[in-house]
Amino acid sequence: MDLRDRTVMILGGSGLVGHAVARRLLGAAPRRVVLVALFEEEVRATARALEPHRGRATIEVEWGNVFLPASLARLERGAVMANPEHRRLMLQDLLSDLTDDVCHRSYLYQLLLKYEPDAVVDSINTATAFAYQDALGSAQELLALARRGEVDAGAVERHVLLLALPQLIRHVQILVEALKHAQTKAYVKIGTSGTGGMGFNIPYTHSEERPSRPLLTKSAVAGAQSLLLFLLGRTPGAPATVEIKPTATIAWREIGFGPIRRKGKPIPLVDCPAPVELAQAFGPHAAPWRELGKPLEGVFIDVGENGLFAPDEFATVTALGQMEFITPEEVADYAVMELEGRPTGRDVVAALDAATAGPTYRAGILRAAALEHLRALEHQTKSRAVAYEMLGPPRLTKLLWESHLCALLRPSVRALAQSRATDLAAEAHTRVQRDSGVRSHILSVGIPILTPDGERLYRGSVVVVPGDRGDPRAAAPRGWVDLRPDQFGLWIQRAQEMLAQDARRAGRAADSGSDRDWMAIGADDPIEPARFATWVFQFEDQGERIKR
Repeated sequence: MDLRDRTVMILGGSGLVGHAVARRLLGAAPRRVVLVALFEEEVRATARALEPHRGRATIEVEWGNVFLPASLARLERGAVMANPEHRRLMLQDLLSDLTDDVCHRSYLYQLLLKYEPDAVVDSINTATAFAYQDALGSAQELLALARRGEVDAGAVERHVLLLALPQLIRHVQILVEALKHAQTKAYVKIGTSGTGGMGFNIPYTHSEERPSRPLLTKSAVAGAQSLLLFLLGRTPGAPATVEIKPTATIAWREIGFGPIRRKGKPIPLVDCPAPVELAQAFGPHAAPWRELGKPLEGVFIDVGENGLFAPDEFATVTALGQMEFITPEEVADYAVMELEGRPTGRDVVAALDAATAGPTYRAGILRAAALEHLRALEHQTKSRAVAYEMLGPPRLTKLLWESHLCALLRPSVRALAQSRATDLAAEAHTRVQRDSGVRSHILSVGIPILTPDGERLYRGSVVVVPGDRGDPRAAAPRGWVDLRPDQFGLWIQRAQEMLAQDARRAGRAADSGSDRDWMAIGADDPIEPARFATWVFQFEDQGERIKR
């Protein structure tokens, strides 16, 4: 992508890597750079620091928690978790179906649709944000409350809101929808390994366990996110997707002398002039220290989200054979080069594409043999299977059985396209009434059959998609064989579109190269349920595979 005169959004724009990315991007003369960070003071300070590099670009700033609804995004998370109404909103958006309302409430979604960036560089350490909320400690507290019989709804709500994977999944779902609706062309994620490139032998941990479970949770979430981005890169209509995953300490922002801060707050300088008895040192009222009224000061090197390191800490973590380190400028260079279409060899999504085992020539040949054997066995046993509702979703079983009914009633796609919906619905109902084998097979796998008048239902002992409380018929599109004329009208429309596609191919009669769709459905082909269901997934649902 040529970044000149483009809009680029940087999530985590005030962080170590986000700042470096912004500097590199400004050199490419974009029209606008949007910095998004958690805190207003930090993102405005970053914008001021970038001013000498701005050129003719506009720098916009936004702040707030992009993982929350917009109405809560600028509130402190502890206050949000303490408020029952805020918790209910977060739980609704986390656990409910992904609706338009959920998307439009999201702060991230609102930002992306507001600016419609051509490219997004996401340098937020998402894995840390979700994994270090201490769901393990919360689970232990919840179990202790349960043993005492003191569990209340608030405690359960707070615990659910700390679970990492539901948060990650919902975040990525919203991100995907927002990127598609904003028509963003490229998305670059700055990921993490969680351990600075080291393995289970990592000695750096805030726990007696080595490595600690929160640290392993961070690595697990980071890995899960990589696989979700792998899926994003295979989604039609989604942006080109890249993940740069540094596997070393990222350093540094500043070297200086001054107050030492931990989590943004100065560490108070304290002293304990006389020792206390060990038995009393950790008692509930133990406080043998005194504050000296000023913060701890010293020489430091600022390594971004990992905080301020003393010289010896930095020397240890970056030593040969330890985490070692990589500069934020190098990470930024990888990100910007990938945006510009210059492969760096550092893209995790491309690496997964290259390393995974996809479809094979042998399997393609054997598919034909397997299908031939299956059809021969059906002929030999005088049976027709169609669908057992093992593959899912239930809508697939519905599509297969409805198209099978069409096949029983019409000899070809052309004949189906020329049918009348009311006639087809009546004939299908008659067939279901008379053919107990077809009827019992459909019902036995958990798929009900709705009669043409929409008022009666054949059903078995199991129903995969039960009727909704309001209007039970609302469940029909998700997993019922629907004999209403409107539904057969939809199949007739599909057949007509298949005819139109076939006519367009016929208009290119000279086209006999490999670019032609040799698997396409012809006007006079018989109706085959699998081909019809595949057509629906490909053309109506845009569910076609784009990488192999």
